[in-house]
Amino acid sequence: MNETVTATNVDLTNCDREQIEIPGSIQPHGILLSLQEPDLKIVQLSRNVENLLGFLPDELLGKPLDYLLNSEQIEAVRQGLSGNFESLNPIPLSVQSRPQAQLFDGIVHYYQGLVILELEPPSHQDDEGFPYFYRLTKRTITLFQQAQTLPELCSIIVGEIRQLTGFDRVMIYKFNEDDSGHVIAEDKLEELEPYLGLHYPATDIPLPARKLYKLNYLRLIPDVNYQSVALIPENNPLTQKPLDLSFSVLRSVSPIHMEYLKNMGVKAAMSISLLKENKLWGLVACHHESSAKYVPYEIRTACEFLGQVMSLQIISKEQNDNLDYKIYLKNIQSQITSSLSSSDDLLNVLLNLEDKLLQLVNATGVAIYLEGDLKCRGQTPNEDEIKNLIDRIKLQIHGSIYHTDSLPKVYPSALNFKDRASGLLVLEITKLQANYILWFRPEVIQSVNWAGNPDKPTQIEADGSLTVFPRKSFNKWQETVRLKSLPWQDCEIENAQELKSSIINFVLRRASELFELNSQLTRSNDELDSFAYIASHDLKEPLRGIHNYSTFLLEDYENILDDEGRQKLQTLIKLTQRMEDLINTLLHFSRLGRQELNRQPIDLNLLVKNVSEVLRISQPNELIEINIPHSLPVISGDHILVEEVFTNLISNAVKYNHNSPKLIEIGCLKTPEHPCTFYIRDNGIGIREKHLDAIFKIFKRLHGRDRYGGGTGAGLTIVKKIIDRHGGKIWIESQYREGSTFYFTLNS
Repeated sequence: MNETVTATNVDLTNCDREQIEIPGSIQPHGILLSLQEPDLKIVQLSRNVENLLGFLPDELLGKPLDYLLNSEQIEAVRQGLSGNFESLNPIPLSVQSRPQAQLFDGIVHYYQGLVILELEPPSHQDDEGFPYFYRLTKRTITLFQQAQTLPELCSIIVGEIRQLTGFDRVMIYKFNEDDSGHVIAEDKLEELEPYLGLHYPATDIPLPARKLYKLNYLRLIPDVNYQSVALIPENNPLTQKPLDLSFSVLRSVSPIHMEYLKNMGVKAAMSISLLKENKLWGLVACHHESSAKYVPYEIRTACEFLGQVMSLQIISKEQNDNLDYKIYLKNIQSQITSSLSSSDDLLNVLLNLEDKLLQLVNATGVAIYLEGDLKCRGQTPNEDEIKNLIDRIKLQIHGSIYHTDSLPKVYPSALNFKDRASGLLVLEITKLQANYILWFRPEVIQSVNWAGNPDKPTQIEADGSLTVFPRKSFNKWQETVRLKSLPWQDCEIENAQELKSSIINFVLRRASELFELNSQLTRSNDELDSFAYIASHDLKEPLRGIHNYSTFLLEDYENILDDEGRQKLQTLIKLTQRMEDLINTLLHFSRLGRQELNRQPIDLNLLVKNVSEVLRISQPNELIEINIPHSLPVISGDHILVEEVFTNLISNAVKYNHNSPKLIEIGCLKTPEHPCTFYIRDNGIGIREKHLDAIFKIFKRLHGRDRYGGGTGAGLTIVKKIIDRHGGKIWIESQYREGSTFYFTLNS
């Protein structure tokens, strides 16, 4: 059994498993009360109530909150529990204490069925509410809007956060793909040693900390020399577990991290999370080296807000970086697409495009592997080395792309050809036929400046054991890095992905031409033929051109166009995106008739459970009740496709339903025609009888395009196709405004 790692037993060997959300203690500059509804009875508190309020912990445990607050203040806390705490915090509170009442800022949140009330020193701001918040942030937001590039944006936020808070040093710390990081912007006191450009190993910020940064966007440590204050009792009596402080503002932090900060000479710290597409992109790291430093809640809220606004700006600012290079790559991409559209031989046209294929991702070598035939251009490993490499790397490809700038580290045999292939970018064209394009880059010896030696110091103890310590030196330490190429840029990876679309268009066009010569095609091939012709000739290429040129027009002439012009271009871009969704749906539908079924045993109970959990996570505000009267059987089928059937039908039962709760029943009936007829029944809006024959027709909607969350209108058509492929059938019974039941069979 794995040992629970908390602040009491954490060290450098297990800090990557520390449960920092349950430290069992808080920082001493405030008080924490855990309250039980409905009378807000105090069931757990921080030991420092005696020092800060003059009450012994036993005097307050079990008491209702009105022992400390008057009725008006309790009502303010209750309003926070209704979901308004983000707008109400901090709540100014006058708390009963000995010898006299004291003022605090109250911060309330609701988590895992518990009310957490934290009391901090009052902010003493004369201004209150939104006008004050607006003045704090207006200037910075204006500067954000004026920034053209990511470095400019980063430079603005470190300066503004430092001005707001008064920290000695404010940095932007950006995470790399390997979870190490480096400082890309800094604003500091002139006399401090600069950290700009320094790199930090991934172990400096362990995985538990990175996870919590995604949940709680701001963390403050007013004094790194604080003595933590324990919670009484140790476990919350309502849960019999340690209190989860993931969203607490007073949460005590890991002792390993405290030692780390002390080694850096930091006396107070604050961090703000920066997220990109819901992934931790970086941190605004604030350090104070001259003294302890407390930042009031309202200032912290303004800083957190600025961090969230910057997070929203990251993608657009990154797109503006290296714009000339991106346009150059787009031009190469267009030339390749044009050549593919006018050729009949995929391998030959790719070989003839040698220079452009290399320029597409700025590579020095390329290998094309199509249906067992391997051709190479430029500087590449030999044929046997490439085939062995494909056998190893193909298992690591996710989403059609794999890339690394340090191939020898993940594939030791690459040491033999590091001068040609220290960097690798792989495009998987098709998985079943094992068709790939591989690009290579040579080793580039680089120098990396670290904030101290990234290897943590160790000490051999008397018993022979090894003790690891947090790093003590953060002076610039230079490392010569070998076995790495220049990193692959996002725009280069995107170009490789777009090449796949062009190749698929080529394949579809060729398939369309062949299909037209064969009058014996099945109905599914006829559908693919029609789609292939439309997608290849009439829609895909001009649609991509319209989308790209509209985007360029919007980017290049945004300051010239009026609001109406910009709105029209934005509408045009949205329409092209919607049209591509329709085309992709057609492509998915057409492939269902051609791909081999990967039959395997499927436990439908587990499958339905997984589908239900994903649905509830994606729609947390919906009250959904799913009932399975009897255990479902284990069947033989294609797991991915069968899961798509249940996902679509269960999602529709929720989507087309105005009731609360939304009731769904899933079961299996024995009928004379089939030993197991599955059904999915709902209490939704139902379908008029005159429409029942039309619901399985592709792109046939029974409602407006934007009602019920939109969609392409192809979901039930795809469901029917999958069931047909499994030798089954599907039908429906429905009462308008009362609900529907879908029945289907699957031949195992």
